[in-house]
Amino acid sequence: MKINVVLYHPEIPQNTGNIMRSCVGFNAKLHLIKPLGFKLDEKHLQRSAVDYYEYIDYEIYEDFTDFKSKNPGKYYFLTRYGHKSPSKINFKDSKEDNIYLIFGAESTGIAYDILKDNLNDCYRIPTTNKIRSLNLSNCVAIMLFLASEQLNDSNILSYEEPDESLDLEFKGKDFIDNIDVSKLDYKHREHK
Repeated sequence: MKINVVLYHPEIPQNTGNIMRSCVGFNAKLHLIKPLGFKLDEKHLQRSAVDYYEYIDYEIYEDFTDFKSKNPGKYYFLTRYGHKSPSKINFKDSKEDNIYLIFGAESTGIAYDILKDNLNDCYRIPTTNKIRSLNLSNCVAIMLFLASEQLNDSNILSYEEPDESLDLEFKGKDFIDNIDVSKLDYKHREHK
């Protein structure tokens, strides 16, 4: 089963860049529905996605109808108007090959007519009454974690595994277990 993230009219490039990075980390495909509040070649977007930009699997659509026509599967709408917590979703119960986590624009959310047509599949991440909602990229990360935990994607590692093909400093699964802390420099030690 493939996890997909859908951004309906995303406005803030830094959020979308961060979501791109999360999609790479959780082995998810990203779907962007126009209009977009930015150009995809913006430096902010690539900076937010950091060194993972080349690994991002994404598509862009003209509108929601275009997206729906090309993507059959089970849709989950994340909205402040949802009546259920996403913790109630059993992603394993889906009989579809693809599940789609759909999020709205930062300022306006998902269009009301789309939500009204899909009330049984609208969910709200619970928060206190002090805020309307969480940041979009935080919501996506929460949902990606919930879905991937349930689906047990073998590509998601519960520990860091060195990958020599990446030009990054990975320490590996047993790094902290085997480190001699007496030999560390000041910045890697607890500040007292």
